[in-house]
Amino acid sequence: MTSANHLSSILTIFSIFIFQVNGADLHKTHHNSVESAIEQLHQTLVENFINEDGLMLDFQGEIPTPEDCRLGKPNSLGWWSPIENGPMFTGSYLAAICKKAKISKDQKDRDLASKLAKGLIKSASVSDVPGFIVRGFATDGKSHYPLGSQDQTHPWFYGLHAYATSGIPNSEERKKIIEKMVEVANVLEANDWKCPCDGIFKGQNRGEFKSFRNHGAVMYLFILRAMYDLTKDSTWLNRYRKAIIEKSPRDGMTRLQICEEGLLYDVRTKQIEPAERALQWIYVSSQGGLAWLAAIEDDPKVKKSYTEGLMANAKVAIKHISVSKQFNNQAPSVFGNANWREGYGPWFEQKTQQDAVRMSNKRIPEILGKRKTYEVRYMRHPLAAAALTAMAGYESGFPEVKEAIMHYDYSKINMAEMFFAECAYYAMMK
Repeated sequence: MTSANHLSSILTIFSIFIFQVNGADLHKTHHNSVESAIEQLHQTLVENFINEDGLMLDFQGEIPTPEDCRLGKPNSLGWWSPIENGPMFTGSYLAAICKKAKISKDQKDRDLASKLAKGLIKSASVSDVPGFIVRGFATDGKSHYPLGSQDQTHPWFYGLHAYATSGIPNSEERKKIIEKMVEVANVLEANDWKCPCDGIFKGQNRGEFKSFRNHGAVMYLFILRAMYDLTKDSTWLNRYRKAIIEKSPRDGMTRLQICEEGLLYDVRTKQIEPAERALQWIYVSSQGGLAWLAAIEDDPKVKKSYTEGLMANAKVAIKHISVSKQFNNQAPSVFGNANWREGYGPWFEQKTQQDAVRMSNKRIPEILGKRKTYEVRYMRHPLAAAALTAMAGYESGFPEVKEAIMHYDYSKINMAEMFFAECAYYAMMK
């Protein structure tokens, strides 16, 4: 790095600090209405973050090449690349867009939903490993990183289920979508609900659904029940009913009880310790799935547990929504993470998944800067909290949700997680 660039980075960080302590600018809300905020957000996402293949990008930046994916650059997990969370983000966003299309009856919304659904189907169709959901596509439109996760796979089901039941796809498209979902679900069932890997990690797994934690329990139950909803095959319903009452070897709690306690179960059992402080964003699709389970369940006892789990999460989340007020829309927006090729390294060959994790930790702070950290803390976390609150139907929290949505100038946001605001908005709609 040249001395001029080094000085520029210092000045940028100093400027962000100055803006953070400027109270007058710090608390200024950008929009006069929640509708104008959502309109700007939606336009920004569609124009800048939805890739041609139908998957959402994490941020705008150079798309990895097939060689990058093969070698594992910036790492074999695909973390910190623009294609890190394609199905994870696209699935949750698709569910929101299906709701948007139902309300607006606008063909553009239906077309967008179809595009997103096609991207999700493609993400389950380019690997030679059945059941593997790729994170995104390299510049050739098919190459991909070899490691996925349950965080990519559950939203894949969540989004496609919403689309398949939306009335948007014609009968032939709906049939093909359900066939692909059955294919993936059957592979997961045969693999004991562990997520398979690809490439040099073929034969290995990364992430699973049967672990007894709130995050996984909700996801697992949602997939089983959603598959019955789509296929009417009683095998899925029987698996669902069995899974509800299975007990954790850790503490004897059933999955239903774990769902009822909410994400704080994961904190209490030290499985995801900072979940209530910084990781609420990974619970957005599972909160949406839990809301659907609560709505469709006809057993009053089970329905009550799901509803209590939704509210438990909302009561944790609502405490964090006001953090949005600390985001300054006038703060400089130098997003060093867009320069991911130079921001991580030195690169080394990754022969194990542990190697990939170690490679992902090789940050070069002088290049990456602090803008991502700023958006994570003051945008991603409060908007995820807003989504959890809205998805729970926690109406007393809706004014705070709307206030958070209105706060941001979305044209200046670098990270795609601003889409949580759109998820929150449509979750509040009847």
